[in-house]
Amino acid sequence: MKRIIFHIDVNNAFLSWSAIKMLNEGSEIDIRTIPSVIGGDESSRHGIVLAKSPVAKKYGIKTAMSLYEARKLCKDLKTYKSDYKWYKECSDKLMNYLSNYSPTLEQFSIDECFIDMTGTNYLYKDYKELANNIKNDIKKNFGFTVNIGIANNKLCAKMASDFEKPDKVHTLFSDEIVKKLWPLPVGDLFMVGKSTVEKLNKMNINTINDLAHTDIKKLEKVFKNQAKSLHDAAWGIDDSEVESEKRKRKSISTESTLPNDENDRDKLKEILFSQCIEVGRTLRNKKMYAKTIGIIYKDFKFRKSSNQTTIDNPTNDDKEIYKVVTDLFDSTYNDEYIRLIGVKLSNLQESRETQISLFDEINEETNTVQDTIDKINNKFGKNIVEPASLKIINKDKR
Repeated sequence: MKRIIFHIDVNNAFLSWSAIKMLNEGSEIDIRTIPSVIGGDESSRHGIVLAKSPVAKKYGIKTAMSLYEARKLCKDLKTYKSDYKWYKECSDKLMNYLSNYSPTLEQFSIDECFIDMTGTNYLYKDYKELANNIKNDIKKNFGFTVNIGIANNKLCAKMASDFEKPDKVHTLFSDEIVKKLWPLPVGDLFMVGKSTVEKLNKMNINTINDLAHTDIKKLEKVFKNQAKSLHDAAWGIDDSEVESEKRKRKSISTESTLPNDENDRDKLKEILFSQCIEVGRTLRNKKMYAKTIGIIYKDFKFRKSSNQTTIDNPTNDDKEIYKVVTDLFDSTYNDEYIRLIGVKLSNLQESRETQISLFDEINEETNTVQDTIDKINNKFGKNIVEPASLKIINKDKR
């Protein structure tokens, strides 16, 4: 049975939600109909545009642009402060409503989620009709619009919801990859950032079709262990599950919300360094091993992106985890400003089941040292003691 995945994404969430609150409080102006933006705190965010109205967009105003630049483009621009408490209320109401359609719902960010509708064909005969009903119901009852993408996996559902906006339903099923996905610029592929696009363009890879038909060995020379993920994405291949809260318990993760938007690679690697030690110790305490290792980012709008890789032999060793994490970081991070970073371990197993070759060493001394460090950290607090060998790796990665 082919999977059916919905991706629901609120159109212009922050500005729409602010507009609704203002209208509820008696405002005679719908800020969605005038040149307006939601702007961050001038003192801490340097006046960054967090969201823009459709009218402001016509002036060339873009998300992440400074308010100073935005005002130069439109002298009549109105700015409004963000209200995360209210945004969270709107988000919670939406997620509660959507959970009525399937118990397997994964909130991907404050304004978007995935729903696994697989196996509900006895309830819903036409999924596109259902999506349109959901979209229209949200507009009627909540006052804002959404886009819904329907596909056989999360990647394609996400891509589909990003097609024409706003207030639309789109499909990207497996048999639509060639027609709908391949003609797009390679930069439109989910999780392909600016620096990745530049590298691909230098290889004369300009469309998703070009990427799909590039030999993976050629990609590996530039993108290393991310080559397969890129190639699979171009073919619309994605086996990741929709992780409801129940399923998320089968993974271990840690995230750090930063006090300011950050793009200093050394600082971010320092955070990842500590996080790898933390999740590694948690694994060892549970006497488990991870086969899939991932990295998580959220930008200043708390939009989530992630990447992961599956290793041949499951591990709970800090050094092995950190090496994979930094490889993922180096190949996916594009120097954008982020507000949250984290590490996630999944595909957990109770045994290592490692196939040891004649060239592998089993270092019992290292294991004993690691056990001792864990005992100290478990007793006195996380990361009181850090392995010197891991510090050296961290230093070398800078």
